[in-house]
Amino acid sequence: MSYVEMNMFAPRIWGFDRDDAEMRVALAAGWSRADLVWERLTEAAHSAFSQGKIRRSGRLLLGADWVSRLFFDASDLRRANTLANLSLLAFRQGHDARAEALQKRALSVWAGAASVIDSLEFRPRSRSSLFHLRMEALHRDQFHANMRTRYRRIAEETEQALRMLTVAAPSGRPFFARWRGEKPPVFDDSRKFLAAALALIDR
Repeated sequence: MSYVEMNMFAPRIWGFDRDDAEMRVALAAGWSRADLVWERLTEAAHSAFSQGKIRRSGRLLLGADWVSRLFFDASDLRRANTLANLSLLAFRQGHDARAEALQKRALSVWAGAASVIDSLEFRPRSRSSLFHLRMEALHRDQFHANMRTRYRRIAEETEQALRMLTVAAPSGRPFFARWRGEKPPVFDDSRKFLAAALALIDR
């Protein structure tokens, strides 16, 4: 299926419109359609998993994997996310060898997290007052440094979770719930990183 066909049939297959308001905002901010399609597929896969629809979750993740392989760089951390989620599903279904192979690939991609964080672009967040906007502008370098420090900690937590994908006991950390709570309102590199780090299916 071509990318044009993927967008044409997205509402019927995946349940969302390729040209809704959010998509238009994302495109205006410099994202590609693939960026938001991947995010939506990943969120839909988690929703299906949480409802016990394991086969549908798997199909959605295969769609996310297809998008990531076709449109993202090999070092894109979102590819590690999709591989990790597919590993978790494979392990749940008793396919241990496949789960371990997917886990190994996810960890290999995630090994580049530090360099990705160093190159992240942070766009201004919406603030509740002009004061906050001015403070962010005046202390932009410190703000970015603090964000990178925080994201490095998140990356370490994610790596630990990836190493727990093929063990019976889950990590116990609600990563996907954190993603929903920390999802940035802007379409920038930090949103892509947080999706890769936190949009992991919660067991």
